Formats: sequence, C-alpha cells, structure tokens
Amino acid sequence: MMTRFSGLRLFTVAAFCLFAPVVAAFAQGAASLFPDPIVATGKGIEIKRSAVENAFYTEKTLVLQQQNVAIPDSERRRVESDILLHLVVDKILVQRATAEEKTKTQDEVNKYLDDLRKAAPSETIFQQQIAATGNTLDQVKSAYLEKKLARVVLTRELVPSNAVSDAAVKQFYEDPNNATNFAVPEVVRVSHILLCTIDLETRRPFPADKQKEKEKLARDILARAEKGEDFAALVRQYSDDIGTRDKDGEHTFARHGLGPGMNGFEVTSFSLKTNQISDLVETPYGYEIIKLLEKRPPSKVPFDDNVAAGIKEYLTNQEINRQLPAYIPKIEAEYSVKFPDTNYSPTPLLSPVALTNSAPPIGPGP
Repeated sequence: MMTRFSGLRLFTVAAFCLFAPVVAAFAQGAASLFPDPIVATGKGIEIKRSAVENAFYTEKTLVLQQQNVAIPDSERRRVESDILLHLVVDKILVQRATAEEKTKTQDEVNKYLDDLRKAAPSETIFQQQIAATGNTLDQVKSAYLEKKLARVVLTRELVPSNAVSDAAVKQFYEDPNNATNFAVPEVVRVSHILLCTIDLETRRPFPADKQKEKEKLARDILARAEKGEDFAALVRQYSDDIGTRDKDGEHTFARHGLGPGMNGFEVTSFSLKTNQISDLVETPYGYEIIKLLEKRPPSKVPFDDNVAAGIKEYLTNQEINRQLPAYIPKIEAEYSVKFPDTNYSPTPLLSPVALTNSAPPIGPGP
C-alpha cells in the first residue's frame, strides 16, 4: 500500500475518509490568538485556516512516527491543500447522509468506543487516552462519526452492488493473477537457546574473556542436548532470551521474516529436519542453539469471512478511487464550494493509482 506521504497525494484518495487522521475533524474548534481567516465556504461548510494548520501538524507528526519521514517545508502548501480538500468533502458527504445512515453509524461508533473502553486496562487509562487527544469523549465520537459517515455515503453513491458482490469477491480470490496476495510463505516453529555475548541494555559487547565463557557454556549445553537432555528444560535454565525463555524458547516465523543480522539463524532454522538440533549459530546477540519443532510448507490463505471482507474492502476502494476525480468537482459545484485563499485552494486530483497495485487487506480494517 502506498505510504501516507507521497509525491502524488498526502492520502490515498480512495481511503481518505476512512484513514485520514481523526484529529483533523475536530481541529476546527481550536482557538487562536492570531487572525483565523476562512479558507473554504459552501452550503453547510465553513473551514478556517487553523483547522488546516492543526491537521497538518498532526499529519506531520504521524508520518514521522510511523514512517520516519519528515514532510519537507517545500511540500507544506500542497499537503495542506490536500487536507483542506478532505475536510470539505467530509463536510459535504455528512450532509448527504440519510437519517437511517446516521443512526446506524452512530450505533457503530458508540460500540467501537465502548469496545476500546473495555479493552483498556482501566477506566482511568481510557480517560487518559481520550485526554491525550486534547478533546472530550463527545468530540472524539463526533469526529469518528463524521469520518465513518463520509465513508458510508461515498460507498453508497460511487460503488454499484455488482462491483463488490459475493461473486466478484470470490472471482478476485480465485484469479491466478491475484495469487500472490493470498500466498503464505514457508514457516518454521523452533525452540532456541541464546547465550548472549552483548549487554542487552547497552548493546555493547562483553569483554573477550566473558565471550569465551559464553561460548564454552554454549558448547557444553549443545553437547547435553545432543545426548538427549530435555531441550525445553535447558532453555528455561540457560537461555538469555527472556522473551521466549518461559515459553520453552519457541519462536515461529516465515522465510525472510527476521530482521537484519539474523540471516544465519533463519537459514539454519529452515535447513534443519524436524527435531534436529543445530550446531552453534553466531548472531549479533551471541550464540544460538536451535531445535526445529515444525516446518509448514507454503500455502494459500483459506477463503473465509475475514478474507472475503478484506477483498470487499479492497474492491470498494478501487471503485471509489476510479470515480473520485469526476465526483469531487460535481459535489463541490452542487454545494457552491469556494476557496477564498488561493494559497489553500486544492489542486485538481491526479489520476488515482494508490490502490491499483496493492494487496487487499486480509480481513476488515478497524
């Protein structure tokens, strides 16, 4: 999937109503000590510059946190014009929602936030999470409601039922051209013993003499394991991997699924036979002893409700993506949208490509 920040658009155009930061929806209420001119007007629409600027800073922070990418100053005006377009379109779509859609979506938002509350470790922590947004719970609900309503209306107005029918979904799943979207790579389940040669807190290597001690201990443990001692018991007694030690050292991963520097661990794991124990394997963390517990061959994700929902969401996004460039100017004209400040006037939508080459999500989104 395309990143949030790109040379084409800040957001993927098919998904902006679903994935754009919720904070943008309540940014309009922010107070300012400076002049706050109106940058967009229309029927039922009045958006001030502060709403766009606050949403920009929110987006900038999210992009930096999630992608470690800084939005350059030279791109700020373009990004802000994208944000303004999304704010305007959301306002229009909410006005186009039916009473039934509003009621149903309100119930879904209430349930979603109730589930978040129940999932929180405590009510205090939940309230702290809400407070961290700088808004009240009612404001959060209002923001989610606007985003979800916009999505509902877009889907109703732009996506014909046959585009996401059960038959269309199953056809997408069975199409050989989409096979890689549902491919499950070869997977291994191993148990391992780690003898560290570095300080896990500072990541600094131990002195040479201590590293030698660790190597000797690792070879002694390996010899005991090869003589038939209980491998899980050896894990619990000696392994320095506190994350897996209490789980008998078990770790499951796919081919090419480990991080940098762990190639030796991965290659060894996939080369073993079931219940075979490896020689010592050196990694950036120290010496590893690996026992293969299970190897699963490549397979295909089975077709179930979650997969079907993911494909349906993907096909919906594609259809919205295809029609948005013509749809947005139409509703802007219908609602008499104007952009008084040319610095914030959105540029015309480019040809949407964000979702055309991406894999559909496996299962429904949040």
